[in-house]
Amino acid sequence: MGGAPWGRRLTSGFHILLSVLSIALLGMMSWGFIHGNLVATSVAGVGLATIITMASSSLLAADDRRSQATERTLRVASATGFHMRGGLTPEACRAVCQLLLPETEATAIAMTDAHETLAYVGEGSYGAGEGSPNSDPTNEVVENGRIQTFSNLNENQWSRADGLLAGFFSEAVKSYPVGIIVPLTVSERTVGTIKLYYRTGGDINRTQMAIARGFAELLSSQLSVYELDRQAELTAQAEVKALQAQINPHFLFNTLNTIAAFTRIDPTRARDLLREFSVFYRRTLEGTEAPIRLADELEQTRRYLTIERARFGEDRILLTEHVESGCDEIKVPAFIVQPIVENAVRHAMREEGPLHIDVQVARDGEDVLIAIADDGVGMSEEVAERLLGEGAHAPSDSPKGTGIALRNVADRVELFYGEGSGVEVMSKVGAGTCVTLRLVGVAPPQDETSPDEWDESE
Repeated sequence: MGGAPWGRRLTSGFHILLSVLSIALLGMMSWGFIHGNLVATSVAGVGLATIITMASSSLLAADDRRSQATERTLRVASATGFHMRGGLTPEACRAVCQLLLPETEATAIAMTDAHETLAYVGEGSYGAGEGSPNSDPTNEVVENGRIQTFSNLNENQWSRADGLLAGFFSEAVKSYPVGIIVPLTVSERTVGTIKLYYRTGGDINRTQMAIARGFAELLSSQLSVYELDRQAELTAQAEVKALQAQINPHFLFNTLNTIAAFTRIDPTRARDLLREFSVFYRRTLEGTEAPIRLADELEQTRRYLTIERARFGEDRILLTEHVESGCDEIKVPAFIVQPIVENAVRHAMREEGPLHIDVQVARDGEDVLIAIADDGVGMSEEVAERLLGEGAHAPSDSPKGTGIALRNVADRVELFYGEGSGVEVMSKVGAGTCVTLRLVGVAPPQDETSPDEWDESE
């Protein structure tokens, strides 16, 4: 890479020579036409054709080199992005160092986090082996977030590299190893470094500095994407924990009072309810980081309704389910159906008469749709729209808690299934509400088996 300017000078001189020859040959051709000299005209024509061919070949070769360089850069960026998707781990850093080393004139490359060397690839180790604590120069880069050069001859012989390196490395310091340390940053915070080692200070030129900066910017961008994804996942998990923590104390006390009442009039029913209640709360409180089967989520929903029917009466809450074959085995985040059904029970029931709740699960091309509909009191279109909009955590004129649960479900569905996934709410005052979840790209293979149906009203 250090010979690139010399190569460009040669190419420029070659083009100047071709231009001079072209002018001379054009002059010869004109002279031949004027004086009727066929030999001179023919020689000039052949010469011009040769020059055109040579110039075209030169331009095509240059374009081909640029195309190859672009493709190589894109391949490196794609490969490093693949490895950095899990953050700064020793395995990822080792793979990235192996990818980047051939793209430089360095003899070794290392990557560190804020405390220690995570990976070292290349000649020797020079006190920078994997797992070794960061050196003083590396610690200073982590602290101030600025690119620096170093020499391992004397740990005091290293200096900040603010752009110009001329004169920095004296003849006494031009010995192996020397190098460049560049910070890796996420949200203006240095999380690690990338270190390039060279045999002599003379090997570190502006090109190598630019390459080091470019690698650091590329890796920092990829680490920022990883950090955003990780924060989104942590936020979603925190929201689930918050949902678990906000268990309605009225539901708890009402359930305990219901069970207590049944102990006097129907001990067997009280025992069954207590067992269901115990399982329901255990499933609610246990960890939910891993996805579960949709069948398990629907079972938890039925368990919740069993408890609520014991309180309100068997004929007050009627559930029907229609699950297309195979869809009950798809993986879903916990608490995406039960909170919506709970909202219907808490906010949609009329003073008298039954509340019908219908759960439909079906394929829609490559997607799966889960629709939870009720025939309760409903809400206006404006309120329904605000439930999933900005500020849905505290809608002003919607039933308290409805927006929190729906926004929570929507956020986790979008995070888990990606672009195109989400929640839609349709409602009409006096007619009921339908909440539809779209899960993108998870439809199981179609088979000829008839769908599963559940109708508790029969």
